[in-house]
Amino acid sequence: MRTIDWVDGAIEIIDQNLLPTTVTTRLLETPASVIEAIQALAVRGAPALGVAGAMGVAQLADQCADPQSVRRLAAELREARPTAVNLSWGVDRALSKLSDGAEAVLEEALRIRDEDIAACTDMGRNGADLLRELVPYAKLRVMTICNTGGLAAVERGTALGVIQTVHEQGWLEEVIPLETRPLLQGSRLTAWELSRMGAPFKLTIDSAGPFLLSRGKADAVLIGADRIVANGDTANKIGSFSLALAAKHAGIPFIVVAPESTIDTATASGAEIEIEDRGSDEVTHWGTRQTAPVGTQTLNPAFDVTPHHLITAIVTESRVVRFDRGDSLDTSQIG
Repeated sequence: MRTIDWVDGAIEIIDQNLLPTTVTTRLLETPASVIEAIQALAVRGAPALGVAGAMGVAQLADQCADPQSVRRLAAELREARPTAVNLSWGVDRALSKLSDGAEAVLEEALRIRDEDIAACTDMGRNGADLLRELVPYAKLRVMTICNTGGLAAVERGTALGVIQTVHEQGWLEEVIPLETRPLLQGSRLTAWELSRMGAPFKLTIDSAGPFLLSRGKADAVLIGADRIVANGDTANKIGSFSLALAAKHAGIPFIVVAPESTIDTATASGAEIEIEDRGSDEVTHWGTRQTAPVGTQTLNPAFDVTPHHLITAIVTESRVVRFDRGDSLDTSQIG
């Protein structure tokens, strides 16, 4: 079941805003609908956003004959969500084929889709191998936050893709997904995916995660990433930094799983990452019900940044970067 695909000139997505109660696909037939779906989180997750960005440019190239108009509208698509680097990466990569015509742009977008499917399989294998090395137990208990499975990619996913591989290999004891406030991607999406794969799990609230780690309830923490910068600092769903601190306190591995396309070597450190604030309604309301006084001001960062010194390793489709052994993100390490 693919999260995102190309169907006769339109982009077909699973509408993630309707999960877990309703599983339905939605066709995005115009560039404006692609931007709206990205901003509304109907399609989300760094790898999926890269594919959406590339397919959005393919749609623009198909519908608009003027290259300048395509580039102007692609710039709006590129900025639909500022923190996740994969969106701009996918847009730029597809745009690089614009001078060769609309068919070439579409071929590049489909190539990005297919590369993502292969990358997720490779990340799953690399991450499972690393966990075998780091965790001295026959069975694995792992904690994760947000949603990093097939819903965040095209198929399988990043951190949850590693967990799926461990489950398929037969040595997964339990997953503890955090609910992931305020939009509950952990309870709505990750729990749904774990249920579909038949993996054992217990859902918990965000604020319980660090305490549970301190009590030895997990052997490792796995997260995805929306941007990994040159020094290894990593932007991911808000709450990831707290888990990294708790994992350090508990003495267990904290592992980031993301494709090479999420690595942004042009940004030196996490201090330079733009953090999206998603406004007040997600904090002051529970669905349509108001839960805070009218006029309440909020801080609602969608992401936080985990410093590289709290990260044990970064797993990509090409390599495992062990910060605990002094590795760096120098791209010359890629085999």
